[in-house]
Amino acid sequence: MNWHKKIERNVVLLGALTLVTVSIGGIVEIVPTFTIETTVEEVEGVRPYSPLELAGRQVYIQEGCYNCHSQQIRTFRDEVERYGHYSLAAESMYDHPFQWGSKRTGPDLARVGGKFSNEWQIEHLIDPRALVPESIMPAYPHLAARQLNFDAEAHLRANVAVGVPYTDEMVANARADLRAQANPDADHEGLLERYPKVEIDAFTGRAEITQMDALVAYLQILGRMVDFAEYGTEDLIQ
Repeated sequence: MNWHKKIERNVVLLGALTLVTVSIGGIVEIVPTFTIETTVEEVEGVRPYSPLELAGRQVYIQEGCYNCHSQQIRTFRDEVERYGHYSLAAESMYDHPFQWGSKRTGPDLARVGGKFSNEWQIEHLIDPRALVPESIMPAYPHLAARQLNFDAEAHLRANVAVGVPYTDEMVANARADLRAQANPDADHEGLLERYPKVEIDAFTGRAEITQMDALVAYLQILGRMVDFAEYGTEDLIQ
């Protein structure tokens, strides 16, 4: 190990070798990002979030939900049996940043959309232990009282700048689409054409749109865009 001692005692040599090592690691990390279009297979059904879903995603992030809930089902049989089809890279292609997470205190939410009713989601967020007695999740009743302050048009334009394919029509109708999704009596033809499978409901039933409305709209689309019957699970890692 004399060669190692020589390196440690020579500041210039140590610095040069450290630079080489870091450079190699950096290249390995960076190069794949330039080939992202060929490494992420497009999946039918994946679309940009509707304005209300996008607002709900902002609420999800601001409340730190990602600290306890991941959105990445790994290719292990036990995970697939519990949560559903393993996560596909294309499902997160419009997420900036993605919500894969690094730990789970609560269940994975990649397939939570449609698993429970809107009423259940609202009640669970207001008082988690009323529905799941063993839950250690904090309560979020304040979300139902906070009016949503979200510049939908500006957020869609910001997403366009990072590659999300919102069209000019989507941007122009952003505010109207946001309001329509939370109003069952509105005209939804354009909304459904632009955002298939969008969840339409009054959610909390309040006259003004709240952060709770947006968050539930976001949760209810997770895992519902793709028809997973077309993607087999026979190659799962044992």
